[in-house]
Amino acid sequence: MDNPLTPPDDITEKKKKTPDPEFISCLLQPPTADSDPTYIGTRRLLLYRKLNSGIDRRKDWKSNGKGYVAYRNWICRPRNWESLHIPSGPSTPGQSGRWVPTPSPLSILLEVDSWGGSSRDLRSGNLGRRTSFSSSLSDSDRPIRKVEPAYSFVGMHCIFDHCKASVTVLKFGNMSSDLLAYGASDGSLTVCSVSQPPSIVKHLSGHSKDVTDFDFSSNNQYIASTSMDKTVRIWELSGGSCIRIIYGVSPQLCIRFHPVNNNFLSVGNGNREINVINFSTGRIIKKAMFESEVTAMDHDHTGQLIFCGDAQGCIYSVLMDSHTGALSRSHRQRSSLKQKSPTTTVQYRTFSLLARGPVLLTCTQDGSLSFFSVALEIQGYLTLRCSLKLAPRVHSIRATFCPLLSLEKGEFIVAGSEDSNVYFYDLTRPKHTCVNKLQGHGSPVIGIAWNHGENFLVSSDSDGTVIVWKRAKTTS
Repeated sequence: MDNPLTPPDDITEKKKKTPDPEFISCLLQPPTADSDPTYIGTRRLLLYRKLNSGIDRRKDWKSNGKGYVAYRNWICRPRNWESLHIPSGPSTPGQSGRWVPTPSPLSILLEVDSWGGSSRDLRSGNLGRRTSFSSSLSDSDRPIRKVEPAYSFVGMHCIFDHCKASVTVLKFGNMSSDLLAYGASDGSLTVCSVSQPPSIVKHLSGHSKDVTDFDFSSNNQYIASTSMDKTVRIWELSGGSCIRIIYGVSPQLCIRFHPVNNNFLSVGNGNREINVINFSTGRIIKKAMFESEVTAMDHDHTGQLIFCGDAQGCIYSVLMDSHTGALSRSHRQRSSLKQKSPTTTVQYRTFSLLARGPVLLTCTQDGSLSFFSVALEIQGYLTLRCSLKLAPRVHSIRATFCPLLSLEKGEFIVAGSEDSNVYFYDLTRPKHTCVNKLQGHGSPVIGIAWNHGENFLVSSDSDGTVIVWKRAKTTS
């Protein structure tokens, strides 16, 4: 007689998990003729299990009886969302000179009231006078999901306003948090110190037309600059003198010191060339030809690759011999797919959260921001990871990477704009990519740069105003 506590065999069989038909069809899909059947089957199995595992975890995740999506929406809400109020009335000049209460100390963002001549008013007034501050929570004057507190600023650290021409390019010295230089369309170069008290260190005069680019040597003792006057000039900062002039046959558009061998200068020009110049002699030792004017460039950290952009929006990976300076093109990629537009920014970074490796940021004048992963083992091959389309620009507006926050947050960049604002974008967000903005300039913002300590951001505009913004200290 059967044990009454033992279920019959047919009931046991019914309780057994029946095979999932989708799982079976996934494994039985015929492989292609040139593929390995064992590898294809194993890969499909792993991908199928990974997909289901993630779905099950989200369904099973609970917090106080609420599901994963409800909790995610709750933690992404704006700070003090119940009392958050965005004023609908326009800003007026009479609102300046006061402190405005902000929703949270962590989300404080400097936002000078946006009337016509805001930066000029600040420059003509007393810098000791406090400026209006409020939270900026929008892409275009409307709330967004979350303000990134790590890119909030407590105020203007200082303003340099002596220049009467458009400041086209600016950057901090290598590994320096206080040495700043910027070039203008009147041919002048200015070297400043942003440490207390901020001061102008040197005026470098010699170029007769726009300064298009410059770079510091590794020890910050020299600056090499390019200009529309067809010359490259080498400046010694201690004496403030030009120690060498290298004449060309076309406008010189971009320049970089070699990161390993500082005796090499790479110069892109309007004659569709990159010339490698010997710093000691001033002679051109190697060159490479391209399809259009080379307008922007950057080296990788090893010095074995140059990434450059041209006037048609193409990005090139160029191999460089650190001993001889020999150049050879390896790969070409277009950063602007719809139309041909000059490249204004090419910036290399050794690590990115999004790509888990080296990356390249490019910006073109039509407003296309592109983010590439870099395969150093394949001679700098570029793979487009994401892109962002902004409004077309009249000026050659630049962009740059933001400081790396943590190993869990997105990929942030900062760029100038024609509407006189500085915008911060998160490239990993499909919508509402703008996470913060700075208002204070009275004309289009062209140049942008971080210092080495990442506590100062500097921006320049077409009126010649240079603003140094002080970043808020956060614990995140």
